[in-house]
Amino acid sequence: MKNFIQRAITGIIFVAVLIGCIISGPFSFGILFCIISAMATYEFCTLVNYQEEVDINRNICTLGSVFLFFCFFYYGINPAETGIFIPYLALIIYLLVSELYLKKKNPINNWAYSMMSQLYVGLPFALLNVLAFQNNLEISVSQYVFILPLSIFIFNWVNDTGAYCTGMLFGKHRLFERISPKKSWEGSIGGGVFCIIAAFALAHFFPIMPTATWIGMALTVVVFGTWGDLTESLMKRHLGIKDSGNILPGHGGMLDRFDSAIMAIPAAVVYLYFISLF
Repeated sequence: MKNFIQRAITGIIFVAVLIGCIISGPFSFGILFCIISAMATYEFCTLVNYQEEVDINRNICTLGSVFLFFCFFYYGINPAETGIFIPYLALIIYLLVSELYLKKKNPINNWAYSMMSQLYVGLPFALLNVLAFQNNLEISVSQYVFILPLSIFIFNWVNDTGAYCTGMLFGKHRLFERISPKKSWEGSIGGGVFCIIAAFALAHFFPIMPTATWIGMALTVVVFGTWGDLTESLMKRHLGIKDSGNILPGHGGMLDRFDSAIMAIPAAVVYLYFISLF
């Protein structure tokens, strides 16, 4: 009971802070996700460093993720300023070249995990800015649209809740028993149905996209969010841990809270880009 209350309080505060910062405006949005990106990247680097023959620079990797987020944020506000990405490329070069001089046991592992910290953690959070800022390149102006990044989390929360409830009631066929024994096909389908309902609601209150586009985005988040959850579960199984961290009482670490979003965000960006072509 004590753990349930702790988990509920943490969850309420977490959701309130997330929604509040996204809705409040671009700067609170930017500050929040800079912090989240830093914490998630540092957490990832700490986890992989527990493995034999892995010793990556947590501080530099974390700095890289934060700066990558800042680059996309700045580019979102000033779409003509592409030069902001140059220092980030220099940092990536440093991560590669530094292994020549550090004489660590397995530089290949260090290169791989350093790059993964940027691609798996840093880049997805940075891509939130692509959703948040709608740019007009012809006149170099942008507009902050909070509902698009917020919708990723809304769909994830609705999917998790719907999948849990439906799976508890009707779940019989395991979705991916080798990695996550509790997930069921019935739960996943139920989560998708709840997300479609949520898409209709968002289309009604935020008619910035056609209803069909909202539904397509919801299903994109359901599919790729589930894969994101399974990907992090596979990583934790390989590392032999239950949670990625303990910074959120009752909820584990930052990667545990954002595992679905980490894969759903890039997928949503690709989906909306594909839709814009037609």
